[in-house]
Amino acid sequence: MRQGWRWYGPGRDDVSLDDVRQAGATDVVTSLHDVPIGEAWTEAAVAARKRLIEQVEPGRAPLRWSVVESIPIPDVVKRTGGAATREIAAWIASLEALAANDVRVVCYNFMPVVDWTRTDLDHVMPSGATALRFDQERFAAFDLHILAREGAEADYSPAERERARATFDAMSEAERDALVETIASALPGSTTDPLSIPAFRERLRSYRGIDAARLRRHLVEFLQAVTPAAEAAGIRLTLHPDDPPRSLFGLPRIASTEADYAALFEAVPSAANGMCFCTGSLGVRPDNDLPAIARRFGDRIHFVHLRATKREPDGRSFHEASHLEGDVDMVAVLHELVAIERRRTGGDPIVFRPDHGHRMLDDLAKTGGNPGYTAIGRLKGLAELRGILHAIGAPPQ
Repeated sequence: MRQGWRWYGPGRDDVSLDDVRQAGATDVVTSLHDVPIGEAWTEAAVAARKRLIEQVEPGRAPLRWSVVESIPIPDVVKRTGGAATREIAAWIASLEALAANDVRVVCYNFMPVVDWTRTDLDHVMPSGATALRFDQERFAAFDLHILAREGAEADYSPAERERARATFDAMSEAERDALVETIASALPGSTTDPLSIPAFRERLRSYRGIDAARLRRHLVEFLQAVTPAAEAAGIRLTLHPDDPPRSLFGLPRIASTEADYAALFEAVPSAANGMCFCTGSLGVRPDNDLPAIARRFGDRIHFVHLRATKREPDGRSFHEASHLEGDVDMVAVLHELVAIERRRTGGDPIVFRPDHGHRMLDDLAKTGGNPGYTAIGRLKGLAELRGILHAIGAPPQ
């Protein structure tokens, strides 16, 4: 397995490429975040990013750009599927630009309106470090009393509505503004547009009539259009799970369970149609057996996010735990991934990256930065994951 590191690129990340080297990573996971969603990437832009990562002065440890995370899928594709011909053509052009520069793994997601969602970016842990958190009561307070989504009351029990009201009433104006910023304004690396509250409501209205079956059909239409190009280019597409893996804002989500992925692979059996195996996202659901999912879909796993989430007593809230804690049996997962890789012929290493580390040590004193992607928490996580691999006789390549 190869050690990856998410890097947001020049001007967007206070973690340097030398920091990446010092963490022990060999592979960079990045995207052209400056290209507007729906526009095609050019060969020149991809080549410039690749040179920045891979061409280094003598004596520096080499890095490779091996995974794209992500090429955003425009909202119109999620709402109309194969009818979004211009946007799909631009997506294929981006694949071709990557293939021309020998970047062969592409991560993407199909979450409607909002990408990965949290309510707290600096939840204080017992150690004094801070973590990303999804608090169900704060989320309900946003949904019911800030967004004031039409029909939202039906998604919550009377007791949940009462707690949400109390939570909202106890929040200061600054706390409410911060919650809007966290949920609606697109977290770093998001593949959806930042939205004002009125725009958020309008975007939700545009999904009226789109249930899980229709959203899945649109994803299948998209994949039927792009997988021939991916196959021709030797690119493997990896669908990231929903985060959190359940419906939000009354919207369907279709990459949350083992059954979801099975349906997708049955509908589009192309070898280019794969998964990003994210243990943190899938691990939020207690009915997801992560080692079993890895065993079943091993030939489809081409990129891995390793992190551990901890479900809280209410069964809906969760926070990012340390990589070897929480509800993910990381040792069992890595045993399965190593076995998968060893069965492959022709050399096809799996790139993994530590995901959503805690803010800790010197990073606590820094302002700004990308939530979940500070240096030291991920360095700690990568070291722990590397230790497991050494202990099971599979040191990283």
